Amino acid sequence: MNALPPLPSYLNGEFTELPDAKISVMDRGFIFGDGVYEVVPVYGGRLFRFEQHMARLDRSLTEVRIANPMTQAQWAEVALKLVSSYAAYTGAKAENINQLVYIQITRGVAMRDHVMPTDITPTVFVMANKMNLPTDAQRSQGVVCVTADDFRWEKAHIKSTSLLGSVLARQISFDAGAVETIMFRDGFLSEAAASNVWVIKDGKVLGTPKDNLVLEGIRYRLLEEICRSKGIDFELRRVSRDEVVTADELLLSSATKEVLAVTTLDGRPVGAGRPGPVYAQLYAGYQKAKEQA
Repeated sequence: MNALPPLPSYLNGEFTELPDAKISVMDRGFIFGDGVYEVVPVYGGRLFRFEQHMARLDRSLTEVRIANPMTQAQWAEVALKLVSSYAAYTGAKAENINQLVYIQITRGVAMRDHVMPTDITPTVFVMANKMNLPTDAQRSQGVVCVTADDFRWEKAHIKSTSLLGSVLARQISFDAGAVETIMFRDGFLSEAAASNVWVIKDGKVLGTPKDNLVLEGIRYRLLEEICRSKGIDFELRRVSRDEVVTADELLLSSATKEVLAVTTLDGRPVGAGRPGPVYAQLYAGYQKAKEQA
């Protein structure tokens, strides 16, 4: 058994270290995966797009009928304290390292029953850790992805801790030596196992609609803003498998990938087989947005 590192954590009102953060085996997050989560990037000690993350957290909580146990100001206070504690743990200054703040809320502790109890207190867990961004090689060369049918449930818009479907999907790409699994439902693009997917065709950025079949990444709005600022057409609509496999460029976006070019899909080159000009513009815009966070 691998020992957990003593990362700074917060559990149910108490700041602690990861190995000492304990919950009941009857927590519904453990028994049912009955909870939601958020992952907030931190650049130079600053929470990135924190309001948008809190808005999505509220949406997920509303969908699963859990009352938000803290205000946005309280979440920020906890997150920033953990950011400071993680910097101290590493011996670095917070402004010199990138971090991730993981937030998880489950319905709480109760005897096992599928029906949602209404008289229990949510379990709140928060943790700070290092953020590993794509390597220089991945930036310059792009990454390899594979495709699969989207076999997950039809409430992908909830950022739920019930992630077995995404775990199985990500394992497909891992077993193939690829970075991500890009998924299709009924012949149309949905998303990747842990990323949103963007198709570039004739200079236009195409993404899937904001509906129940995909998790609306925080980068949805950010990439739209960058496109608008650079005069790049941006459209959300159903995107066919054929449009994906014949794309000029193909991109992934997520908290840890930021925006990343896919240059090989199912063993075939995407477009010219190297990161393209639209990716370059979006990546540059993303870096500028980080500086303004």
